[in-house]
Formats: sequence, structure tokens, C-alpha cells
Amino acid sequence: MLKRYQFWLWVAIAFQILNAVAHSLSFFITPVPNNETERQLIDLMANYRMDMGAGIYRSMGQLFTALSACFPLLCLLGALNNIYVLRKRLDAQLIKGLVSIQLVVFGICFGVVAVFAFLLPIILTGLIFITLAITYFMIPASEH
Repeated sequence: MLKRYQFWLWVAIAFQILNAVAHSLSFFITPVPNNETERQLIDLMANYRMDMGAGIYRSMGQLFTALSACFPLLCLLGALNNIYVLRKRLDAQLIKGLVSIQLVVFGICFGVVAVFAFLLPIILTGLIFITLAITYFMIPASEH
């Protein structure tokens, strides 16, 4: 079972969905300040609106929300693509090509997260990258 690429792709799907769910929780949790400095920071991020040009005024909180929505969506897109190719029983070489694209995207994502985030996202994104890499190397080489 551990030598079948389908198994490892299902593991990658599980980590992609877990990552999407974990990062979606931030939309339902309100940050609570622990001191006056954090209270000020949270207030400024929520209420101070900067001029972004073209009559658009956004707070850092709004920008953060927009970017925070993209990460779970990226993970969900990867998971749904992988589920689709497995359910349709597509050719292994086509799956290898799609996995290689995800490997590049999630590899870059892992690098960025490793530099700028905290431990939980680093671990979850790293698990996605590792399982995609295992999947890629488990898919047999083309017979041509």
C-alpha cells in the first residue's frame, strides 16, 4: 500500500483539506489582546484605513483577510484537483504532470510559509509538500 502513488496522493489530499479547514478557523476567531500594545495594534489593523488609490481605502485587517482567504482556497483547489484525477482514473503520466505542478506551487508556498509564518502552518504546508513529493516519485516512469 505504501508503494502505491494513489495512497500517497490521498494522504496529500487529507493534508490539503486539513490545512484548508485549519486556516479557515481564523475567520471565526476574534483576536483577544493580552496587553495595551496588542489592543492598540488590533484596533489600528481593524479601523485605520489607508488610501490605496483609485478611491479605495482598506485597513490592514481587510488586506490580511483577503490574503488569508487565498491560502485555504489554494489548498482546497489542490485537494479537489487531486480527488478529480483519482476518481476519473486518469493516466499515471497525466497525474504525474499535475502533481509536478502542485509540487512547484506548494514548494514555493512552503518556502514562504517557513520564512514568514509560525510552527503549525509550517508543519501542515511541509506535510503537503512532502506527500506530493513522495507521490511524484512513486508514479512509474513513462514506458516510451
